[in-house]
Amino acid sequence: MNVSDVIKVQKVENVLMPDKYGLKNTLGTFYLTETHFIFMELNGKKKIWVLNSHVANTQKLPLLSIGSPLRIKCKNFFVVTFIIPKERDCHEVFLTLLRLSFPTRIEDLYCFNYKGNNERLTQDFGWNFFSIQDEFQRQGVPNEEWSLSYLNVNHELCETYPKYIYVPSSCSNTVLMGSAKFRSKGRLPVLTYLYNNKASICRCSQPLSGFNARCLKDEQMLYYLLCTNPNSKYLYVVDTRPRINAMANRAAGKGYENENFYDNIKFQFFGIENIHVMRSSLTKLIELQKITSMNEFLSGLESSGWLKHIRAILETSWFIARNVANGISVVVHCSDGWDRTAQVCSLAALMLDPFYRTIHGFQVLIEKDWLAFGHKFNDRCGFVTNADGKELAPIFTQFIDAIYQLLQQFPYMFQFNEQYLVTLHDHVHSCQHGTFIGNCEKDRQFLKLSERTYCLWGYMAQHINEFINPLYSSIQYKEETSRILKPKLYPQSIVLWRGLYFRFENGVHPRESYEDILLTMNNHISSIEDHNKFLAKRINSIGQLNTSNNIELTSPNKCKLDNEYLKECPLKEKLINIKNDTNSRNKEEIKELVSELNVIALEWKSSRNMSECKCATTFDAFNKKYHCWSCGNVLCQRCMGMNSPHAKYSTQRAVPTCKFCSQKSTALTSITP
Repeated sequence: MNVSDVIKVQKVENVLMPDKYGLKNTLGTFYLTETHFIFMELNGKKKIWVLNSHVANTQKLPLLSIGSPLRIKCKNFFVVTFIIPKERDCHEVFLTLLRLSFPTRIEDLYCFNYKGNNERLTQDFGWNFFSIQDEFQRQGVPNEEWSLSYLNVNHELCETYPKYIYVPSSCSNTVLMGSAKFRSKGRLPVLTYLYNNKASICRCSQPLSGFNARCLKDEQMLYYLLCTNPNSKYLYVVDTRPRINAMANRAAGKGYENENFYDNIKFQFFGIENIHVMRSSLTKLIELQKITSMNEFLSGLESSGWLKHIRAILETSWFIARNVANGISVVVHCSDGWDRTAQVCSLAALMLDPFYRTIHGFQVLIEKDWLAFGHKFNDRCGFVTNADGKELAPIFTQFIDAIYQLLQQFPYMFQFNEQYLVTLHDHVHSCQHGTFIGNCEKDRQFLKLSERTYCLWGYMAQHINEFINPLYSSIQYKEETSRILKPKLYPQSIVLWRGLYFRFENGVHPRESYEDILLTMNNHISSIEDHNKFLAKRINSIGQLNTSNNIELTSPNKCKLDNEYLKECPLKEKLINIKNDTNSRNKEEIKELVSELNVIALEWKSSRNMSECKCATTFDAFNKKYHCWSCGNVLCQRCMGMNSPHAKYSTQRAVPTCKFCSQKSTALTSITP
């Protein structure tokens, strides 16, 4: 997409973009469109495109002698300051960006206007990737102990739960309704994961117990949960909050379970802080971007407490996973059961179940524990301007960070790579797709998102080649990848994720990491092998015409071919030399076969020393490197064509092809006999 292609562009020239050290000012032109703000260096090499929906905060700074500064902080942790020559222009940009980045209505979000013009995707692609009933069937539910309840089909039992909930088979509707009334927001204990030893993870919200209130129906509910697991005489109730927080809630008529009223339970508190502490912690972490002193950086990192919070989440998750693996069922809650509960339930399940470490399985996990069970993405991510600022919190960001920690500790146990997590995090906040819009399943059904917006999972599937972890092998390491993940919780094992929080800092990353090299090699080999299979089928089908049509299979040194790629073709020993064939149909098939060899590049250019694209765009955090599978060149995203299933690949996979190759004539390569 070019700036000139966008309607209603607000343009300001001679804008300065200083670096964080104040040593270098980049002069360029600032554009503000309905969907993006763009900064282009005068020579056209540096191009920054940022979605308006990614903007978290816009601030006008005190006037300088050279202009009016405008600081923009983004939800993807990009922080930039533009110095606009005229204060009037700065104020106009400020007001316009404020309006565009924070719409007043959900229906004005980007996803409702996004047309997917740059992707060959249908709007319905990806919406059918998940079914909560299919996922529980994979876990072996319903069974003798667990059954499907239809009490919440119309979201009358609990507005923020999915319409299909799984509860103990022995539990009556009266008990379910009584328990729901005794739990905050009606979020009664229900099944979220069943392990193969019959131990389960159930989730709920805090009880409305106050200082001494009790509910017999809720007590019966937990007893029935215990009865679903014949291998244990007790179950754990995990309250993810610090004890002092839970005790403070008792004054508001809420609190936690009284062990004197609940038989055969063991209670355990953990120290995961509330959303206000987490919001402040992330703010302090991002402020470290402007620090240049090593001592200040290290003390600031410790002061933020961010790594301590990530460790607390992993520690709680491991406690749950360890007990479930040992045959003890666990009931988990925090305050309302949609923040800390979502974090630790999903992480514990991922530690137990290798399915959730695959790309599809991870999406299923998010759909189940975050979307279906009502994490408040609208409120926590601040999609609209009328959202309460006190409701903002990086809960999902922490979950993604915790996954990153596990990925670093067990790099061969996950099918996806770091780029997958970064892309997922960015698109949760971009509002480009409708997947994460809304606070619960009921909201998404009301907004008809599957009918009106594109699905993020469809987009991810289209770009699957970018997200494969080359170290993962579900076959070679089947026994190894199936084992339970035990996170390393030593302080030195929890690392700062530079690739997410500091990726826009120049010089943070090497030009090409070993993961990038492995991924490139893996994709290149896969493309050649897949195309090889296709060509083998085509050549064999044409070779069957030998007897009747005077076509001879000869050694490759008898072939006189114009295409240099054919000299290194892995199938060169089967190349077809046409002699005195008078059958025009056969000739056309042979020529078509040769033309198909041009579809794949046998040699990919190394991206290690590539600093700019063919279009002169400088490669950086905003302009990543992509390989064209057809020509093997390294290009920026805007020079790449649309990923789509290619007829020349036996698996019909989505093939990344640059726009230059897409525009080439499909004229057949001539062969000289």
